[in-house]
Amino acid sequence: MSFASILPDDSAFVDFKDQCLSTTGNWHNKYDKHGMQVWMEIPKDKGNSNGPKVHKIKCKMTIKEVSAATMYDVIHDSEYRKIWDPNMEEGYDIARVSDCADLGYYSRCPKPIRNRDVVTLRSWRVTDKEYLIINFSVKHPFQKFPPRTNMVRAVSILTGYYIEPTGPNSCNFIYLSQADPKFLPKWLVNKASEVLAPRQVLKCVHDAGKQYPKWKEQNNPDNKPWLYPEQCRLPRMNPAELAIQRGDSLENVD
Repeated sequence: MSFASILPDDSAFVDFKDQCLSTTGNWHNKYDKHGMQVWMEIPKDKGNSNGPKVHKIKCKMTIKEVSAATMYDVIHDSEYRKIWDPNMEEGYDIARVSDCADLGYYSRCPKPIRNRDVVTLRSWRVTDKEYLIINFSVKHPFQKFPPRTNMVRAVSILTGYYIEPTGPNSCNFIYLSQADPKFLPKWLVNKASEVLAPRQVLKCVHDAGKQYPKWKEQNNPDNKPWLYPEQCRLPRMNPAELAIQRGDSLENVD
């Protein structure tokens, strides 16, 4: 992914949507059960040493009892994620970069391997027909959030969600990710993604969507700064202060 600015432009969202909806070319179906589908993008020049070592993984779920708007809220609501995400150790928003972008910290404990954390820029876009969220790793200025001694700093090359309404209480939910957890053989990362992605990501977020309306009624029901920027209480940050975190600037193991 390449941006003239650190903030994704129209072409970045169009490209992300195209990747989410494509099932041809280098995308290979790896899983198709119980309304869940998983694809992995395997580059044609797989033997090229200069090519990407971590494949892209894409998961799609057809949801029949939760609206697209609710699923979108679930992904955004950092307080609710503490309830439903079994892998999250710590997560919080750091700053607002624009009305449709923020900076966040997330750490996870993917047993049995050592804990991972990331600092990412998350951007979103909403239309009458779809919801899009994309994020990628960035370097925070002044090293305010450096890698911790008890964590391995992972790299989100590109991660995001595409949510398409199919009815008042139904939607297609797509999760796409290319992330390097660091210090693991890339073949292991690629192989594990085929099994772990549908179980851990899709099932957890689907169950969370079913429970979210009831939870939100009792937890600041009118507070949704991702929809209403004027509600945001985060400090503002100049996007020019951020830089994309490249995987090769961290120690690599292959």
